[in-house]
Amino acid sequence: MTAATSGAQILTLTGLRFDASLGVLDHEKTAPQPIQVDAELSLGRQPLAPRDDDLTHVLDYRRVRQIIIDECTAEHLNLLESLIGKLAQRLMQLPGVQGVRVKIAKLEIFDDCEVAIRVETGAW
Repeated sequence: MTAATSGAQILTLTGLRFDASLGVLDHEKTAPQPIQVDAELSLGRQPLAPRDDDLTHVLDYRRVRQIIIDECTAEHLNLLESLIGKLAQRLMQLPGVQGVRVKIAKLEIFDDCEVAIRVETGAW
């Protein structure tokens, strides 16, 4: 592949919001809270146009979205750091994924700011 026929491809999901059981405080252990997940998956050099228009030859972003939701809601975790590490490892297992950047924000911790952790792993 030449520079004229290929490029670095990154699949991005931003602003994915749902409730998850996360935290060390008593109220966090008894009720899920809203979080937001942003994810970038590096797919390395790809042809600018896929070999055909067939979904089975690319990474289906519906699958990525569902994995994020499933991993973040599978169990209660005390630490945001534990959750983001688990999620990053799972996303790195997807076929063709060379690198992962994930940010998870707890949306209702403080009135005046957002609390988030971001992790980057793999090749970029």
